[in-house]
Amino acid sequence: MSGPVKVRLCFHDRCFDGAASSAVFYRFFRDRISPGAEFHFTGMTHRARQPFEAGLFDGDENAIVDFKYSSSPLVTWWFDHHQSAFLTPADAEHFRQDRSGHKFYKPEYKSCTKLLADVTSSQFGFDVKPLADLVHWGDIIDGAQYPTPESAVAISEPATQLALVIEAAPEDGLVCKIIPQLSELPLAEMVKLPIVERYLGPLLERHHRSIELMRQRIEVRGGVITFDVSDLPLEGNNKFIPYMLYPDARYTVGVSASETRSKVSVGSNPWNPDAAEANLASIAEQYGGGGHPRVAAISFEPNDIEHARLVAREISEKLRR
Repeated sequence: MSGPVKVRLCFHDRCFDGAASSAVFYRFFRDRISPGAEFHFTGMTHRARQPFEAGLFDGDENAIVDFKYSSSPLVTWWFDHHQSAFLTPADAEHFRQDRSGHKFYKPEYKSCTKLLADVTSSQFGFDVKPLADLVHWGDIIDGAQYPTPESAVAISEPATQLALVIEAAPEDGLVCKIIPQLSELPLAEMVKLPIVERYLGPLLERHHRSIELMRQRIEVRGGVITFDVSDLPLEGNNKFIPYMLYPDARYTVGVSASETRSKVSVGSNPWNPDAAEANLASIAEQYGGGGHPRVAAISFEPNDIEHARLVAREISEKLRR
C-alpha cells in the first residue's frame, strides 16, 4: 500500500506573502488535490547565484510559490507575480510552452497570496472564504496598500506583527514550522503561538530603535532617500520608515547585509504619485536583481559589500532629479 503523496513546497522565505501563499497552497492541495498529503517546506532566498540546488525537488509533487520559475521537469506547480520571475529567457519560453494547467504567472497581481486564492477558487473549486483575512492582509502587506506611512510603521495589527516575526526573527526555518497553523488559525491566534510570541516583543523593541537609527543614517537628495545599514543587524527593517520620516521623497535606495548576502533595496513611496515614474524591477534587472515595478532588490555575495555600495550609488543617481 502506497503512502501519502509527498509534496516539496518552495516559497519566498522571510516574506509575509511567501508564507501566506504557502498556507493557501497547503490548504488548497490537501482540500482539493490530495487529502493527507505530506508536506516538506523549503524557504528560498534570492542570492547572487542559482537559487535551486541539485536534489531540491524530491517530492512526488514539487511546487514553487512567490519565487522564481524553474524549468526542471520535476516542478509540477508554480505561482508567481513578480516582474522578474524568470532567471533566463529560456525559462520564460519553457513556461510559455507549459500545458500542465498547474503553472500561473500574473504580474498584475500585488500579492501571490491573492493570485493563489483567485486561481484555486475559480479553476479548482477551492473554498477560500476561511482564508479571507489572510488573503486580505497578504495583499495589503505585499502591495504596500496601507493608508498612511504611519500606519505601515505602527505594527499594531496581528498581521503586521506576524509579518515582523516572519521577516526578522533570528531562527532559520521558523516560517516552515508555522505554515500549517497559518492555513488554519486566525491571525490574532497566530501571534500568540509560542514560536511567534517569543520573538515578537524583542523585535518590536528593535523596530522602535531602528526608527531613530534610520533617522541618523538617512540622506535625502533630489527626492531620493539613501541609507547604508550594512554594519547593523537591520536586514528586514521596516521599509516604510524612510517615508514616514521624509514623506515628500519619491524613492529609497538602501544597502544592508547579512550572513548570506549583501543587498541593495530599491523602493518607491506608495503615498507619492510622482514615485510611479521609474520601473524599479527593470532597473534592478540591469544589475542581476529584480522584483516589482515599485519595489525591487539586488543580491550580492556576503563579502561583496563594496560592489553593492557602488550599485546603490549608481541607482540613486538614476532616480534623482
